[in-house]
Amino acid sequence: MQTPHRAQLAAAAVTATLTLTAAGCGTDPATTDATSETRSSSSSSAGVVPDDTSLPPWPAPGDVPARVAAAGLDLGPMGTAEHYHPTLAISIDGQPVPVPPNIGVDPDTGAMSAVHTHEGDGTIHIEAHTVGEKFTLGQLFTQWGVALTPTQIGGAKTNAGEEVRVTSNGAPVPGDPAELALEPDQQIELTLP
Repeated sequence: MQTPHRAQLAAAAVTATLTLTAAGCGTDPATTDATSETRSSSSSSAGVVPDDTSLPPWPAPGDVPARVAAAGLDLGPMGTAEHYHPTLAISIDGQPVPVPPNIGVDPDTGAMSAVHTHEGDGTIHIEAHTVGEKFTLGQLFTQWGVALTPTQIGGAKTNAGEEVRVTSNGAPVPGDPAELALEPDQQIELTLP
């Protein structure tokens, strides 16, 4: 049944529009950080929790150093030992969800993690310091601050008995989508029915 998700997305869009209009299209970083911390119920390292309640779109978070550390990564200059680009497409109720630029990029210093985005087109940049280092989709989502489980993406949840559909280069991938290993030229699709 797709109707409840569409209604949630529409309500979220109206709420976001009204909030931005009332706020003059600006946000107070202190308010935003405190709000995102209280909305989530799960925990991870460094006191950073993924957002498991809000619906898309999800912007890149402002607390980059804490989220990078929670993903088990470091901030620094781009790695030069290995460089490749998987891509990620997300669809919820048939609607594309944008992957924002600058996930894993510290706006204050320009430092970045080995897993980050620059564009808003779903391209994930892997710029590792060591050849063969393994990275997962979950590390990107931890830095993004968006919950990713077999039954939800952020606050969008599957209906009973359903799971988030994951494909890698067109092939179905069973299990936890956060565990999906990132690979060169990989086309990843997450679909929430």
